Amino acid sequence: MRIAFGECVFDSDTHEVFRAGRALALSPKAFELLELLVEERPKALSKEKIHGKLWPKVFVSDASLSNLVAELRAALGDDAHRPQILRTVHRFGYAFVAAAKNEALAPDHDAACRLIWETREIALGSGENILGRDQKGVVWVDDPSVSRHHARIVVAGAEAKLEDLGSKNGTLLNGELVEKPALLGDGDEIQIGRAKMTFHVLRQTGSTLTASSLSGSARRKRP
Repeated sequence: MRIAFGECVFDSDTHEVFRAGRALALSPKAFELLELLVEERPKALSKEKIHGKLWPKVFVSDASLSNLVAELRAALGDDAHRPQILRTVHRFGYAFVAAAKNEALAPDHDAACRLIWETREIALGSGENILGRDQKGVVWVDDPSVSRHHARIVVAGAEAKLEDLGSKNGTLLNGELVEKPALLGDGDEIQIGRAKMTFHVLRQTGSTLTASSLSGSARRKRP
């Protein structure tokens, strides 16, 4: 995941954060905190949940978290009194509030990503595509077993990844629960609630769009 906000860029794949084009020297725990808040945006996370993610089964004082937040704000140029990036939720926790956009890799103009759901063909755009019960999502599934923001498919350059967004009933990829972002290939089956969809990549060959796998690999099944 690579997103841009203000003069900053966060890249989870390369484990880097940039400000005005300069790489920031964040501590490992500060990077983990930023990654967690970015992934859960715009939700506010409780201090208890953050502690559980950053220091599982280890007791640390509240000052440890406060110090990490202060480190991030100093590095990102955020003001604790007028926060534009990290908001303190009084007596609760923290939230990432910056206006962020996915920073795609070099686009593959010859490829088009689609989801086939029953008789529908749904185009996936570059960046984040939300699947869930939210009518504003790219894929709206009106099913009580589906969370509002259930999962997302992030299309960036020549890659598409599926990620569960902490849904209550989970997301299946080829029959297996998605526990971390998973690279998609042509023909992969995605299921949220009772809705089953097939992911396809169409490539321009002459004047015709034909199905092929992302990055040119053959259709595959996961073990």
